[in-house]
Amino acid sequence: MKVAILCGSVYGTAEEVARHAKQLLTDAGCEVLLNSRATLADLQAFAPEALLAVTSTTGMGELPDNLAPLYSTIRDQLPAAWRGLPGGVIALGDESYGDTYCGGGQLMSELFAELGLREVQPMLRLDASETVTPESDCEPWVEAFIKALTQ
Repeated sequence: MKVAILCGSVYGTAEEVARHAKQLLTDAGCEVLLNSRATLADLQAFAPEALLAVTSTTGMGELPDNLAPLYSTIRDQLPAAWRGLPGGVIALGDESYGDTYCGGGQLMSELFAELGLREVQPMLRLDASETVTPESDCEPWVEAFIKALTQ
């Protein structure tokens, strides 16, 4: 199974979570593309069989600067080859921000729905005000994601 991880990170925490998810996926026998500066062309050349978004939230519920251009390109082009692929989202945020909590992840979840991806796991929300170990906190979700991909 070829899994592309789309990663948006401001301070590096989401990227650490994405790297940990990559390791778990690799250990399970998946081929994984993780490049926080990936372009749509990079993703299409990889030809993913599943997509995973791992992103923090910035500003007023927006995507980090490194993921926003890829998000816009994908949204403009809506690659038909991805329709029906399995996907999932890990969102990082701080619940004290209220309505914008995990807004970046919500944007990715909505994009995946527009693409016609099958959400195989409900979005995981990691709250910075409750956890100091998001890498290990994501493990049960990633393991369930892997199981859903390999069924």
